[in-house]
Amino acid sequence: MTITLLKGGRVIDPSQAIDRVTDLWIEGEKIAAVGDAPHLSPDRIIDVSGRIVCPGLIDMHVHLREPGREEDETIATGTASAISGGVTSVACMPNTEPALDSQAAAEFVILQAQRAGNAHVFPIGSITKGRAGQELAEIGGLVEGGAVAFTDDGTPVVNSEIMRRAMEYSKAFDKAILSHSEDLELTKGAIMNEGVESMRLGLRGYPAAAEEIFIYREIALARLTGARVHILHVSSAGGVELIRRAKADGIRVTGEASPHHLTLTDASLRTFDSNFKMSPPLRTQADIEALLAGLKDGTIDVLATDHAPHSPEKKARELDAAPNGILGLETFIPICIKALIDPGILTWSQMIQKMTIEPAKVLSIDRGTLKVGAWADVTVIDPGVEWTIDPSKFLSKSRNTPYGGWKVKGRAEQVFVNGRLAQEKSRLG
Repeated sequence: MTITLLKGGRVIDPSQAIDRVTDLWIEGEKIAAVGDAPHLSPDRIIDVSGRIVCPGLIDMHVHLREPGREEDETIATGTASAISGGVTSVACMPNTEPALDSQAAAEFVILQAQRAGNAHVFPIGSITKGRAGQELAEIGGLVEGGAVAFTDDGTPVVNSEIMRRAMEYSKAFDKAILSHSEDLELTKGAIMNEGVESMRLGLRGYPAAAEEIFIYREIALARLTGARVHILHVSSAGGVELIRRAKADGIRVTGEASPHHLTLTDASLRTFDSNFKMSPPLRTQADIEALLAGLKDGTIDVLATDHAPHSPEKKARELDAAPNGILGLETFIPICIKALIDPGILTWSQMIQKMTIEPAKVLSIDRGTLKVGAWADVTVIDPGVEWTIDPSKFLSKSRNTPYGGWKVKGRAEQVFVNGRLAQEKSRLG
């Protein structure tokens, strides 16, 4: 059994309130020790002085596209992209073709991930059959197949009775419901955030109220059922405030923010570049400030990328016909550093907490920690290295990022998955 010593790094593990320069020991597939371990003799020593050593990052909002849209991404390319970005576990969304709405579908994803041998993949099951919003999927069968949560992400569950029953069933299995909160009647034909910029550009707008109406509904249903509900990709100031109030009332609600909603505004659409088109849309600077405040005070629990690959020919369409979404896995660390660490919004420990143990709690998975005996998923980050984002170097199958050419700092270097060195050096720059 191989024993690896990561020597002299800044070990940050929010699950144990650890943040100090020390050693980390890996024995086989598990964490063996943090600090001095005279009883261990290393087979391999890696000097990580000046680096941050933390639990492998968890991205709980990733679109892997397989099955059905392998021209955009596959489980193999998506998980390779994850490792490149320092992410050792991803939870994949069920808006595939066909949808992940059965035990067999969940098992297929897990099998493909094992074949790829990159990051761990935890499938998220559909709430309804075919994501059609009409009939509950086989929740119990999906859990048997390995599903860790439920959502119809990409579209909301419009029928409140169905959403109530989904929450009741998911509570029985202690699984969270993940809500794509959008009132489709208010967003029909929308291209960008509704506001001054949409009026200036003459483009159909997506009002923040469309998000807030459904967040309010999910909170009301969580209060009714006692279930756990997680609000995906919160983008509006009103949404943050609704979650803040619900938490104060003791409702079991969590929320996530994505790096693009922390760094870009709707003014970006002045370029008519479809890489700035997403759902929910980029909003205003005031919304960014509210999201940052929510991250700082704990209202927003999780950072997640909403990694949404689309092939170049799809994103090259006219703006109204181009699909929503951007890549996120390989730019996760540097964009979060730019948004959160550099301006002093969060400490490193606070940011890593929202990328590790908090998503693990939402998904109820045994990851996101460096406790002795835990699975040895470890990410080593060089926090100061400067580089330029070059989409041509991405391991994703797609290239749809608004960050091409950005000068950034910080990236994952060594990445361990169950004790296996999955990346020895960054390929990004």
